[in-house]
Amino acid sequence: MLSRARRMWKALEPFHAITYFAPETRQATDALGLRGGWMSYFGCRAAPLGAATPELVTAVFYNFHPSMVARALPDAWSYATPAQLLDARLAAVDNAVRRLFPDGSFDRAAEVAKRAAEVAPVAGRPIVAANAALEWPDEPQLVLWQATTILRESRGDGHVAALVNAGLSPCQALVTISAAGGPSKEVFQLNRRWSDEEWAAAEDDLRTRGLLDAGGLTETGRRLRQQVEDTTDALADQGWRALGDDLTTELHDLVHPLSAVVMSAGLVPPDNPMALRWN
Repeated sequence: MLSRARRMWKALEPFHAITYFAPETRQATDALGLRGGWMSYFGCRAAPLGAATPELVTAVFYNFHPSMVARALPDAWSYATPAQLLDARLAAVDNAVRRLFPDGSFDRAAEVAKRAAEVAPVAGRPIVAANAALEWPDEPQLVLWQATTILRESRGDGHVAALVNAGLSPCQALVTISAAGGPSKEVFQLNRRWSDEEWAAAEDDLRTRGLLDAGGLTETGRRLRQQVEDTTDALADQGWRALGDDLTTELHDLVHPLSAVVMSAGLVPPDNPMALRWN
């Protein structure tokens, strides 16, 4: 049985992810002069942090190769300011949501999601802190999106803390996810850019620690990977406890059908971890 925090992640994550997969975002950032989908991604996601350095973004995003981030930042800031990208991503989400939900009503979902976002854990979590500091938009569909973004980044920052506590480096985090049945090495290398040599070095260290063998994760490795997931859920559940059972259940029931539409629209690639864990 899924924990409450994981059930809420599955319900909310696809609505948040509209901004990264809907074509409207790429159109908006192309219009500003940004070059390519990854510059669009890093620019839009990092914009709440201000004109952040690639070193800072690499650290807080955690599992991207430093050279991959450096190909996008700081160049993105020479084409558009963080403020312009914040406006662009909101406009793109607005256009995408109106396309996906032409008759959608978001008032109640936005109200409850905002309350959840306002009690989400922030201390020690830099990405969510930057997003939580932004002004709230007026339109309910955008309030809902911003709230799901705050909730997602709060969970994500907690996940990074769990990985650090488990002693898993960025590349080792991906190796262990893949070995646990997640996306393949090839998918992660395409989307995170760790080289064969770096991947092999990560595997070697995991073998030395008794976490990996020829058959995949050892029993110790599976326990450690489960510890990361359980810690992530426990840290995220702080916010759901603060919101309360009734409102948490109501938010799930309001947003899950919206996320189902996003997933059925095929916006999220089938080999993305979110798509693999949706069903």
